[in-house]
Amino acid sequence: MPKEYRTIEEVAGPLMLVRDVEDVAYNELGEIELANGEKRRCKVLEIDGSNAMVQLFETSTGINLSNSKVRFLGRSMELGVSEDMLSRVFDGLGRPIDNGPEILPDKRMDINGLPMNPAARNYPQEFIQTGVSAIDGLNTLVRGQKLPIFSASGLPHANLAAQIARQAKVRGTSEPFAVVFAAMGITFEEANFFIESFRETGAIDRTVLFINLANDPAVERIATPRMALTAAEYLAFEKDMHVLVILTDITNYADALREVSAARKEVPGRRGYPGYMYTDLASLYERAGRQKGKSGSITMIPILTMPEDDKTHPIPDLTGYITEGQIILSRELYRKGVTPPIDVLPSLSRLKDKGIGAGKTRADHANTMNQLFAAYARGKEAKELMVILGEAALTDIDKLYAQFADAFEQEYVSQGYHTNRDIEETLTLGWKLLSILPRSELKRIKDEYLDEYYGK
Repeated sequence: MPKEYRTIEEVAGPLMLVRDVEDVAYNELGEIELANGEKRRCKVLEIDGSNAMVQLFETSTGINLSNSKVRFLGRSMELGVSEDMLSRVFDGLGRPIDNGPEILPDKRMDINGLPMNPAARNYPQEFIQTGVSAIDGLNTLVRGQKLPIFSASGLPHANLAAQIARQAKVRGTSEPFAVVFAAMGITFEEANFFIESFRETGAIDRTVLFINLANDPAVERIATPRMALTAAEYLAFEKDMHVLVILTDITNYADALREVSAARKEVPGRRGYPGYMYTDLASLYERAGRQKGKSGSITMIPILTMPEDDKTHPIPDLTGYITEGQIILSRELYRKGVTPPIDVLPSLSRLKDKGIGAGKTRADHANTMNQLFAAYARGKEAKELMVILGEAALTDIDKLYAQFADAFEQEYVSQGYHTNRDIEETLTLGWKLLSILPRSELKRIKDEYLDEYYGK
């Protein structure tokens, strides 16, 4: 029977100090019972002798220092996991919010997970088809990869996230594919958009959703991605599924981290974020990957809104260090009506070379991708020259490149949020656009592929 303590000394925001505790451990889960019988959850943040600093998962309103009791449960925070989680919607602490029954768990797992031994990791090398040409064709996602989307305030990253979650699949395998979707600090309208979007298309049958709303406590926001990753680890490494984890919005998560850090009176780092934010983000991102001897995998797409569109802000900066590339959304393309507004030139998937080619996508994929990048970059330069010097200053070939750049944005990148292109369709479209240019300009493509596909 756990001991009950009536020694609450102080409550400050999401933190509470309990004196004279015994045998209490860091990260241990606790339960506060109010005078009216209501129970709230908390966890131990810090132990100093017999004093415990406790973090509340719900509001501190109504906690009376003399009448409230605290019990420590002797275990860290856990999530009850089962295959029945698929097609269900949970709150940020893993409680069902879809009016369905409670989950009967196969087992309970610590939400902090276990770090994957680098020696036990398998190299990511299998293509995941998202149905989005700008990702599949140019910044390919590979099974087991961490590929973030860098967005900005007001850009439609929610639509892109929902599209990827609906359409993503591993080609050429019958192994089951699941999506774990965690939303942190979003509005009710956004939460409703995701849930209805998955229900309309039937994608919810293979999806587990964790929804933390903007008016939920900051501390719950810190637990939400860990809940989602725990569910993903169970499905991937115990049920042999390919799992795609989408986390949105990491900026809201980092702001919650900063809020709790400020309440703990910790020394702030860059822009007020705690100095350990790099370690904290790594503890999330590094849970993705593939393990030797196991057929399941976790592929991760974290989405973050860059404050003030600034790539050097600590959140995108640290995320870029830990992950394998980034997909960047562009405000300029969004104004032009390009959907999704993916800016392919600064975007990068560091593992794309491992997931493309014969037997994975198509033999001509690497050559086509390099040529499209080069031609689009030159086309953008030609359009900039046109603005400064006028169209008359351009050579005939520069005009063709400018025409290519416009067609590339309007046909290849802009496909809407309900078009699902397979990789063959994406590559065929790439060849159609390259046919705008004379064959002599396509210096990055082997002659055998030019003979087979150019102008066809």
